[in-house]
Amino acid sequence: MSRRATSITNRLLAALPPADFALLTPHFRNVSFEPDSVLVRSGDEFDQVYFPHSGAVAFMVDMPDGQTVATTLVGREGSLASLSVLGPSRSSVTAIARVAGTAAVIPTAKFRLAHARSAAIRHVVQVHARSLLLQLQHVAACNALHRVDGRMARWLLQLHDRVSDDVLPLTQEALAQLLGVRRTTVTLTMSKLRAADAIPSERRGFIEVNRAQLESMACECYVLMQRRIDRMYCEELSASQPALATSGEYPLLVSDQGNEAGAERRASSPEAE
Repeated sequence: MSRRATSITNRLLAALPPADFALLTPHFRNVSFEPDSVLVRSGDEFDQVYFPHSGAVAFMVDMPDGQTVATTLVGREGSLASLSVLGPSRSSVTAIARVAGTAAVIPTAKFRLAHARSAAIRHVVQVHARSLLLQLQHVAACNALHRVDGRMARWLLQLHDRVSDDVLPLTQEALAQLLGVRRTTVTLTMSKLRAADAIPSERRGFIEVNRAQLESMACECYVLMQRRIDRMYCEELSASQPALATSGEYPLLVSDQGNEAGAERRASSPEAE
């Protein structure tokens, strides 16, 4: 389903000065996506750029044996296919919606033209590219070094950052794909998290999370990654004159939980630079 874009809650778009934002608005339309919707398949050419307003999209690597594993997660702090400004290319990942949401969508050709004309647009794309690279680096290290229960807690926290509820619309099969493990491994790990009250309840397609307990069980990658991305966004995007600065429609931090308490909680955690 699509309609003309009427409001912007995406963090990258909200950081643009009005004149630069106006280069994009005539070409935007809003689309909605449901869980498990495929926005881009591996090998597809990028013909649209997505700026999510809500929801969560996972970038999945498809292996020859049919297994999948997630490399990054994007919500209203980021974009999908904005790096297509580097030139025509095919996607190396499959982008799958893990949480339903909406996005502002613009044809790739129109976005490239605006990117060429606007230093501000080029800047937000560069910031987002660095945040994706940072996330990729942490996830690669995490997959190699940390146990499944810590990794699962990290993914659940990342999803919770992008959902305004303690109940995540998520199946065990989707979790298995995010983690790149068998469904039986997910079932055993979920039992461990339930025993620790990190997951108070689970019913078909929905997982209730206890954020404080999840944070205590997650590997250190979550805190390090989020603090660095939050800092990058706050320092480098807040310098812009946001297109919707007076509307209060975008969060200060990457996380939807980015209130003062959340910022203080993350700031109090030790970070190894």
